[in-house]
Amino acid sequence: MLVLQTIADTRSACARIRLAGKTLGLVPTMGALHDGHLSLVRAAQATCDAVAVSIFVNPTQFGPKEDFASYPRNLEEDCRTLEAAGVDLVFTPSVQEMYPSGASTFVEVAGLSERLDGASRPGHFRGVATVVAKLFNIFTPEHAFFGQKDAAQVAVLRKMVRDLQFPVQLDVCPTVREPDGLALSSRNQNLSEQQRRQALVLSRALMAVQQEVQRGEDDSTKLLAAALHIFEGEPAVQVDYCRIVDPATLVDIPDVRRGALVAVAARVGTTRLIDNLLL
Repeated sequence: MLVLQTIADTRSACARIRLAGKTLGLVPTMGALHDGHLSLVRAAQATCDAVAVSIFVNPTQFGPKEDFASYPRNLEEDCRTLEAAGVDLVFTPSVQEMYPSGASTFVEVAGLSERLDGASRPGHFRGVATVVAKLFNIFTPEHAFFGQKDAAQVAVLRKMVRDLQFPVQLDVCPTVREPDGLALSSRNQNLSEQQRRQALVLSRALMAVQQEVQRGEDDSTKLLAAALHIFEGEPAVQVDYCRIVDPATLVDIPDVRRGALVAVAARVGTTRLIDNLLL
């Protein structure tokens, strides 16, 4: 497995893959890898001839009061995990490599970037779109793999790919959960044992919505009320948003008869978690 730190070396490695007639799948990550990331790697291996993983904690998607400094990092362990998984190439750039001195160009997907997490975290999706656009330019992969847990991010990136005509297919893989329902997240490492139990309220709220839909309810207001009732039972968890939206536009919709995304975000202690359900 190649572990590379520079854009030039990574471009050269990707060129050799293409010269060999192989397709390349990219899994962008911020490290602190878990089974959710590895499910993306497996999906990439099933689809492409070679698989690359980027590990970069991207500073431009964090706000000034967010957890950039404390975001979990364990590069050596991540590389061992990826080598054992059979990954071909790992890109681990520095901030200076990705954002050279004087860099002032950003990618912003207007409209979508201000919804859901974008409303709570101004500038977040501008940072996400910018770094992913950079990665697409560096790797030029045929496929890029993302998790459904980051549904709003997926919507933003799909529109970016369409608008900027990147020659890449986005493959979205199902959310991976613990046996008790908690969605896997690198930030789960920051939860105490008590907070870990409290965090289950996110998935319980989504399941409450799903149960109401299965009973025949399709009104978004009533479905959201069912979710918020579950959150009320865990007062230590602070709800950021609980919305039912169109999965492509992230705009609120009045009912779920044509499908919907139920998206939640909440703070458990100082840790912000997200989860969602596609109906």
